[in-house]
Amino acid sequence: MVKIRRMYISMCLCPFLLMLAACSGEKKPTPTATIETNKGKIVIELYPDAAPKTVENFATLIGQGFYDGLTFHRYAPGFVIQGGDPKEDGSGGPGWTIPGEFQDAKLSEKMPPHEKGVVAMARTRHPDSAGSQFYICLNPDPNRYTHLEGQYTTFGRVIEGTDVVDELRKGDRMNKVTIENYSPQ
Repeated sequence: MVKIRRMYISMCLCPFLLMLAACSGEKKPTPTATIETNKGKIVIELYPDAAPKTVENFATLIGQGFYDGLTFHRYAPGFVIQGGDPKEDGSGGPGWTIPGEFQDAKLSEKMPPHEKGVVAMARTRHPDSAGSQFYICLNPDPNRYTHLEGQYTTFGRVIEGTDVVDELRKGDRMNKVTIENYSPQ
């Protein structure tokens, strides 16, 4: 009788416990990249749902230590600060390129619009030419970026250290770049 009662309780409780576990709503932590610069720390929230290949590429480069020691090679006041070029002149990259995910309408609609703090991949005139260079928008007026909308892959946003971003200039260094809470999809 005891065995039957245990079996009955198990049969009733198991589906309930499974449902409870499935509904617990535990959300995966948002992936972030931390850039330690000579001016301070910047934390960037990454959006793999909006730009999966771009975030994966960025994470790969971070994991390889690619960005460690590189400088921000371009500063356009009131517009962007740009880095990620090993040649430090705007012409370098990692030796490969990635697709411009802004060309995919389903992904593009998930991407944040260009505005202060948004991070995007830099590229040449060719839409599939991004590799390692990225820029961070500096201007709080989104109208300053209307010509970029739908032309560049935005894949993150600064969530800590906007004051540091505002202080960055050409020649400032990325001492160490790390990534947290990311695993390829």
